[in-house]
This record gives sequence, C-alpha cells and structure tokens, in this order.
Amino acid sequence: MGVSDLPALNATLNAIATAFLLTGYVLIRRGRRKAHERCMLGALVTSALFLTSYVVYHANAGSRPFSGEGAVRVVYFAILMTHIPLAAAILPLALTTTVRGLRGQFDRHTRLARWTLPLWLYVSVTGVVIYVMLYQMY
Repeated sequence: MGVSDLPALNATLNAIATAFLLTGYVLIRRGRRKAHERCMLGALVTSALFLTSYVVYHANAGSRPFSGEGAVRVVYFAILMTHIPLAAAILPLALTTTVRGLRGQFDRHTRLARWTLPLWLYVSVTGVVIYVMLYQMY
C-alpha cells in the first residue's frame, strides 16, 4: 500500500467509524451498555487510525485541489468549510465523552454525547462525501 492509496483507506475508516457510531447508538437505546461501550471504543480507535493515516498522507502528498466547477464547487466548499472546524472539535469532544462514560459519569457523559454523536456522525459522513467528490468525481 502506497501513499496514493491512503485517501481510499481514510474514506473506508470514516465509513467504519460511522457504522460503529450508529450501531453504538442503537445499542444504548436498547439498554445494551457493554455492547454500546465496545462499539464506541471501536469508533474511537477507527477514528484514531483515520487521523494517523490522514496526517501521513498529507505530510507526504500535500493537499489536492478540487477541480469541479459551477454548483458542485459551491457544494464541495460548503461541505468542506463545515467539515474542517467540526473535525477539529470532535477530537476533544469524543475523548471527553469517552472518559466520562468509562469513569461511570453517565449523566455528564449523556449530556455531552447528545452533542458529540451528531457532530461526529456529520464529520465521518462528510469525510466520505469529500473523498468521493475530490478523488472519484473528477
């Protein structure tokens, strides 16, 4: 696997994180706390692998300009401009939410998770969308 393969790996890791997050949400709604914990830790590990791969790719390949034009260009940059700050915010949110859950601080965990989950899902899904728009459409 070379550096040029990492964007596809990154999109795959984002998709896997999304699956873990959605499954973890369903599990906690069904009262399956331990299974929820495993899924959410899976999402955290998958996202950490993504971040590592992302940094390696951009350290070696730089950034890739978007070549689309017209309305699709506006859509791409609208998604990107929301994705970037939320991606930066997810790291401390996810870590804090996880620590609160693991420490048994369930009231504090739940209050923060209500913000963390939708934002993390948005970042994971838009990460895949950005990959498709940047590497598959043009």
